[in-house]
Amino acid sequence: MGSPRSSWRGVGLVTGWQLTASLAFYAIFASTAFVRDTFGVSRALTGVAITAVMLGYTVLLFGTGAAVDGYGEGPVMVLGLLGVAVGAVGVWWAPSFPLLLAALVVVGLAYATAMPATNRAIVAVSPEGRRNLAMNVKQVGVTAGSGVSAVLVTGIAATRFGWRAGFLVVAGLAVAVAAAFAVGYDGTTGSGTLSVPDVTGLLDDAAYRGLVAAGFFLGAAVFTTTGYVVLHMTESVEVAAGFAGAVLAAVQVSGSLGRLVGGELSDRLAGPPVRGPALVLTAQSVLAAACFLVVVAADAPWAAATAFALLGLFILGFPGVYYATMTAVVADDEVGAATAGGQTSLNVGGLVAPPAFGLVADTAGYDAAWTLVAALSAVAAVVVWTQIARA
Repeated sequence: MGSPRSSWRGVGLVTGWQLTASLAFYAIFASTAFVRDTFGVSRALTGVAITAVMLGYTVLLFGTGAAVDGYGEGPVMVLGLLGVAVGAVGVWWAPSFPLLLAALVVVGLAYATAMPATNRAIVAVSPEGRRNLAMNVKQVGVTAGSGVSAVLVTGIAATRFGWRAGFLVVAGLAVAVAAAFAVGYDGTTGSGTLSVPDVTGLLDDAAYRGLVAAGFFLGAAVFTTTGYVVLHMTESVEVAAGFAGAVLAAVQVSGSLGRLVGGELSDRLAGPPVRGPALVLTAQSVLAAACFLVVVAADAPWAAATAFALLGLFILGFPGVYYATMTAVVADDEVGAATAGGQTSLNVGGLVAPPAFGLVADTAGYDAAWTLVAALSAVAAVVVWTQIARA
């Protein structure tokens, strides 16, 4: 049910917060080619840079989920953006690869506020009967932020300031938006106490267990995609970094479209609240698996760019539907804890997969690596269909 504060204005405010936080978090995904060149590391170690930001993101999820359920999402979201700004400044400053990794961990720790807080915020502010669409509108902030970061980082990299100057710009934006959000957002207050999330109780629900299991495979696929588009385009297709950055931005744009369409379809499908998003999530996973194989077949620059943009519709289009399914499965007062569990599963996939993908790419080539990611997406489809959509 929506609250008296329910409005599309509230959804827009939360989406703006999400866009800014994601702009900071995903800037490193757009920077992989520059990281490899600046610090002289292998593809596998480049994947470790993604693992570092994912590690920070993962280890604090349950803490932020508990804080959101205990004290409300507003204060947590303000502190999260300020923390992201600190980490972004650290990336700009880092004189060595280990210190870069440390700064990325800080960015990830701060970004851990995002999903538990924004999901609870959407539950509070979404208009009546439009929660699935509102959740996906908010999730467009993720792809929009990532797309802007791809253009920003690769654009600034071509100037005398270098790629890391983009992180200073991001830090300034995060501070400004944190201040605006603190003034303009009126959210929920929470229970007033901080307690350990009851994940065991949540896992008693077979549908929630299925979502957590599928999340691992989907997380592996989505974070590998965003982490290696630029490297694949520059090394395998042999295009300029600017073109590769534009391809990553196009992937994010198509992902935004996929989220909006997925949310609209989820609201329109008849049946219990969980049925619509679960069916859409199954379809997105199947189509993503097919599109990874299209990427394997595409060798020319514009063919590869088109293949990745098509892929973005589905592999970057699923998170809003994933969380719409989750919020249909759990009670409203458990959204923070449930999100922490689901996002942890997504992130564990993101921790493991990028270095593994880089290792396979180093030893067997990009085609073999993308084929393995296609298999992961197909496994996710099977899990969602058998455990949730068909149940």
